[in-house]
Amino acid sequence: MYLISNDSLCYATLNHRNLMPHVVTDKCNGCKFTDCVEVCPVACFYEMDNQVVIHPEDCIDCMACVDVCPVHAIYAEADLPPEFTKDIEFNATQAHQIKDSGTEAITVKKDPLPGANERKKALGY
Repeated sequence: MYLISNDSLCYATLNHRNLMPHVVTDKCNGCKFTDCVEVCPVACFYEMDNQVVIHPEDCIDCMACVDVCPVHAIYAEADLPPEFTKDIEFNATQAHQIKDSGTEAITVKKDPLPGANERKKALGY
């Protein structure tokens, strides 16, 4: 499934870019509202300390998560604003690492991080 390349940009483009139905942007960082995991019909979200990420091969592109995010952190890759393109590789890499470590996907809504509502307001939501 993975192509080996000395060029990490090429690696990301070939292996993640074309396989990333949805992307959690860094707007999630510091909030970690998990409304998205509650509506997801598959287990494709993985939890980090400060945010969640979507596993590109587990996401079925249903779009259920997009509208429920309180900070509008999730985009279909085709709709991703240019300032968040760095998050494509970040999501794919982090999700693979977390899943490959044996950690289960997050499937139950949790409380957001302390300060999440302040971050939400700072983001304009």
